[in-house]
Amino acid sequence: MKDEGRGKGNMVSFDIQDYEQAKRTFRIDVPEHFNFGFDVIDRYAEQRGRRALVWTDPSGTEVKEYTFADISRLSNQAANVLRSLGVRKGDRVFIMLGRVPEWYFILVACHKLGAVIMPAPVILTASDIEYRITKGKANVVITNTAGFHKVEEAMNKPLPGARILVDGDAPGWIDFRKATAVASPALSRTDVEKTLATDPFLIYFTSGTTRHPKMVPHVCSYPLGHLRTAGLWHGLKENDLIWVLSDTGWAKSGWGLYGQWVMGSALFVHNAEGKFNAKLTLELLTTKGVTVFCAPPTAYRMLILEDLSKYDYSSLRRFTSAGEPLNPEVIRVWGEATGKAVHEGYGQTESTLLVGNYFFMDMKPGSMGKPAPDMTIDILDEDFKPAPSGEVGYICVKVDRKTPVGVFEGYLEDPEENAKVFQRGWYSTGDKAYKDADGYYYFVGRGDDIIKASGYRIGPFEVESVLQEHPAVAENAIVASPDPVRGEIVKAFVVLKPGYEPSEELIKDIQEFAKQRTAPYKYPREIEFMDELPKTVSGKIKRAALRNREIERKLGKGGGMGANSSS
Repeated sequence: MKDEGRGKGNMVSFDIQDYEQAKRTFRIDVPEHFNFGFDVIDRYAEQRGRRALVWTDPSGTEVKEYTFADISRLSNQAANVLRSLGVRKGDRVFIMLGRVPEWYFILVACHKLGAVIMPAPVILTASDIEYRITKGKANVVITNTAGFHKVEEAMNKPLPGARILVDGDAPGWIDFRKATAVASPALSRTDVEKTLATDPFLIYFTSGTTRHPKMVPHVCSYPLGHLRTAGLWHGLKENDLIWVLSDTGWAKSGWGLYGQWVMGSALFVHNAEGKFNAKLTLELLTTKGVTVFCAPPTAYRMLILEDLSKYDYSSLRRFTSAGEPLNPEVIRVWGEATGKAVHEGYGQTESTLLVGNYFFMDMKPGSMGKPAPDMTIDILDEDFKPAPSGEVGYICVKVDRKTPVGVFEGYLEDPEENAKVFQRGWYSTGDKAYKDADGYYYFVGRGDDIIKASGYRIGPFEVESVLQEHPAVAENAIVASPDPVRGEIVKAFVVLKPGYEPSEELIKDIQEFAKQRTAPYKYPREIEFMDELPKTVSGKIKRAALRNREIERKLGKGGGMGANSSS
C-alpha cells in the first residue's frame, strides 16, 4: 500500500499493476492507537474544501453537500451532546436511522468517544428492536420520529442511559437538534479516552433466517481493513464520488463508508424511502456526478428492466456488485447498455472484502475474482484440507497466527457457533465455491443451499442464472424441495416481468428453456410464481425461508404440489 500521508490529510493512493505485485506489496499497517474520527475525518478536515458527502432527499431534488470540515464540526457537537449524557468509551449505542445526514455525524461522534455503535435497519419490528437492545446491552438509543414509537413499544424497562430523537421532541426523549445547536463544536483527543486499534468499535447483527441474529463485533482497526474494499475493489481515485446502494443498518453500509473516507473520497447518499425506484436511481446515477457505483444484484436485476438506453453513463467509470452472485445475463445486459463491466466481489458481515475483481486484474466471466492479496484464503473441504482446483469446498480464511485486519475474531456470547466456524487455524465462512487453475473463485452457494437430487449435487446459483435469461423472468430463487423418490428436487420461485402472467404453459416453457441450457438433472421440476421473493434486510434472497416452507408444505402438513407447479 502506498500511503501518501493519511496523517496529513492527503488522499491514500495505490500504485499496483497486477495481482502478483499486489501480493508482494499490499499491506495494511495498523498503529497501536487508532480512532476513525480523529485520524481520518479530522485529518481530511484540515483541507477545508475537501468534499465528504453529497446527500439528496427522497425525490432527488434537494441536494446538500458536506465537507470533511463540516463532518468534523458536526460530529464534535454530537459527541459533546453524548458526553453531557454520560456516554463514554465502551458504552453501546443503538442507532436506528435512515439515510439522513445525522446518521453520519452521530456515527463519527460515537467513534471519537470510543462508544460502540449497534446499527439497526429502519424496517425492524418492535420485537426485533427489543432483541437487539436487550441482547446488545444498549446504554443509549438513537432514532427519529419515524421509529421511536416502535422503540417505545420494544422497551419494557427504562434504559440506564438516554433516548435521543434526531428530528423532533417527545416525552422522555432528548431533542438532538436543540441539544447540538448549543453544543460546542470543539473536541480534541485530550477530551476523551484514547482508543486502541484493538478496542471494540461496532456490533452488527447478522440477518438470520432460521435463528436469532448473531452479534458480530469489530474493532477500531476495522475501517482500515476496508482499504481492500474501497482501494483495491472499488478502485477509488482522488475526487471520486461513490454511491454504494445500502441501508444504514447493515454491514454493506460500512462497506460504503469507512474505506471510502479512509481513501479521502466523497460519498453520494440518496435518502430513498419505500420500495426501490429503478427509474429514479438511474436518473440520479447519471446526473449527480457519481463516478463509481456499487449495488447488490437485486438492484441490478431491477435496473435492467428499465430502458437503459435513455441515460448517459459517460461520467461513470466503474461498477461493482456484492451480496450475492450476479447472474451472467444481468452482467451482459448492463455491459451492453453502459459499455462497462460489473466487477463482483465477495465478503461478509464478519469481514471486509475477501475476494474481488480488482482494478489491476482481468476478469473472468462468472468469477468473483481472487482472494485479497494480503490474506491467506483457500477452498477447503469438510476436514479443512485444501480442495483441488475445480472441486467445491468452503471459502476459508487463515487466522492461526494473526487475524487479518477487518476480520472479526468471533461472535459475541456464542461459543457453540465459534467452535463451529473457527477450526484448525481457519475461519470457515460457510459459503461454498471452487477455484480454477488460475486461482479465480466461483461462488456456488451457502453450505445448506446445495441441492442433492438423485445423487447429483446442484448449486442454486447455476440454475438461477439460466432461468434469469428467460424473457419472462425478472427474478428467481432455486431451493431444494423434498421428494419421496429423488430425495430432493430443484424448485424455482419466480417473479415475472411486467406483461407476463402465471400459467401452466409458461411453467412448461421455462422448464424447456432450462433443459436446453443446462444438464437435464438441473432443470426445475417445480415452479411457483410469486409477487416478490423474501429477502433479508441486506437484500439477499432468503433461500432458507423458502426451503423451510417447502419442508413444512410437503413433510409437515403433507400438502400437494400447488397450483403454480409442475413436475
